[in-house]
Amino acid sequence: MFGLLRRMPKPDLDYSQADVELRAVRDRVLGGDWAAARDLIAVTGRDWELRDRRLWVLGKAAGHQPQWLDAWEAAAPADPTVAILRAEALLELAGDARGSGSARETTAEQFHEFDRLSTLAAHASRRAVELNPDDPYPWMVLMTSMLADGHGRQDEFAAAAAEAVKRDPFNFAAHLVAVTYLCRKWYGSHEQMFAAARQPATAAPVGSSVAMLPLLAHFEYALTEHGFNARPESLGAKMDYFRRPEVIAEIEWCAAKWRGAGEPRLTGRGTTLRHWLALANYLADHDRAGTRVLLDQVGRYLGSVPTYGYFWMKQADGFTAVRKWAAA
Repeated sequence: MFGLLRRMPKPDLDYSQADVELRAVRDRVLGGDWAAARDLIAVTGRDWELRDRRLWVLGKAAGHQPQWLDAWEAAAPADPTVAILRAEALLELAGDARGSGSARETTAEQFHEFDRLSTLAAHASRRAVELNPDDPYPWMVLMTSMLADGHGRQDEFAAAAAEAVKRDPFNFAAHLVAVTYLCRKWYGSHEQMFAAARQPATAAPVGSSVAMLPLLAHFEYALTEHGFNARPESLGAKMDYFRRPEVIAEIEWCAAKWRGAGEPRLTGRGTTLRHWLALANYLADHDRAGTRVLLDQVGRYLGSVPTYGYFWMKQADGFTAVRKWAAA
């Protein structure tokens, strides 16, 4: 056991995960070099998935240390990347204001601040749409902003989602937000959530990241049905769910379609999706050898994978448990 622990490096919690270029640029912009972010997003081009991930990490940084974004905006007030980073930074602050607890554990003050900051993010995203009408990302931010006050806004949400996928039909970020918005713990039902996950997963070409979205729906279902507020105590019931033959069959289908065009890259969503698959395999007690391969590819890169938090109170604890299981 002691040898096993020595072979497992401490999880790397940097949000950049395996994107070392992004990590270096993020560190440079926090030192005041905002042009490094401008250039990185420019060369990323229309690789929407990689671009989305990079904007998300830079936006989180701007939420907590906005001076570099302020300087960029002063130098180039009509730059659409500035507008979308401003929106993403506001979403980061909104999420911090609400916290990660259930609705019962969230105060009225927290909900109010979540709504206020999300509304500001929505305004900023509409500004980004005006500046760059071809970009799907501002529409995804607008969709996310509706998590703060989504009751009775299903039509508005669907309209924003339609705009995002019109620009990029299998945009992972947009479909991810749709699965979240339509899950039972937010504004939908299990049936709506699974439909939002399975429809793009089925329609997408082989190799598309959206092929993995049904795994998220299963994680959400297990969390809601088998214990939100007692995650460690309810782990056994959640594992029983994942060991159902039909759940294992869907895990295998998702993995085969995602990897069917060759081994997916680690950047973009590749690291997170390997974590998803490793977690699903662990819960299902399925394909331990394949999970070892996934985790060897991931290495120590964890960043933020919230689905681990559906089953353990700390993401790193979940990652460690899955690594121990795979190595046994």
